[in-house]
Amino acid sequence: MEKINDSEGHPSSSHQTLKGTSKWATSLENLLEDPEGVKRFREFLKKEFSEENVLFWLACEEFKKTQGKKQMQEKAKEIYMTFLSSKASSQVNVEGQSRLNETILETPHPLMFQKLQDQIFNLMKYDSYSRFLKSDIFLNHKKSEEQEENSPEAQTAAKRASRIYNT
Repeated sequence: MEKINDSEGHPSSSHQTLKGTSKWATSLENLLEDPEGVKRFREFLKKEFSEENVLFWLACEEFKKTQGKKQMQEKAKEIYMTFLSSKASSQVNVEGQSRLNETILETPHPLMFQKLQDQIFNLMKYDSYSRFLKSDIFLNHKKSEEQEENSPEAQTAAKRASRIYNT
């Protein structure tokens, strides 16, 4: 029997068949893996004046994939100036921030922001995420998904598909 893998080569499991809001509701990780989920979560955080948290988290994820010392230095400086410096335009609130200074930018490494990223992740997970799941943004998106799934076109397509596969 052939194993089914997802797009990243991991064995597929039943929870991966969930789509959209159902998948987002299972974990913050699932929400952050879905571009539409990130878009809706950002929309929500913007209303709460804390969009910088998810932007910082996404910037750190992107930073980990950065190749080359020069690019890393540039990206690290951009993250520092945007989110961590005392003059940052979208400053995040993390522990130990006052001890951070620009000297860390001289020797960048892929996980240099990991501790701070984890703090922000936990802040989102235990604070904003639960409110997001109760928000109008989430609930309206979920409702429109359910309406799409229950629309006559969707049911007709499913019936056609089952006829095709059951012949």
